[in-house]
Amino acid sequence: MVISVLTTLLAIAAVVVVIGYRVYGAHGNTTITDGIVMLPKGAHVISSTVTASAVAVTIDVAGAQEVRIYDRKNMQQIGRLRFGTEQ
Repeated sequence: MVISVLTTLLAIAAVVVVIGYRVYGAHGNTTITDGIVMLPKGAHVISSTVTASAVAVTIDVAGAQEVRIYDRKNMQQIGRLRFGTEQ
């Protein structure tokens, strides 16, 4: 019976440690970056999304939509996805 109690306490302690790590220790880099991103003249921002390493901005340029992806640390453009229709 002592062994089962110790095993149960060890399992509960492991769960508490994992929860504590997830809540308090796994936030990664929380650096706030200030920057200005230049968009084409006449472009309208439709939406934006921020992840741990990138910022994705969906814009409308003269009726065509595209997604521009920027590195979160230095705000340099790292990708662009244009949408078009098939002919």
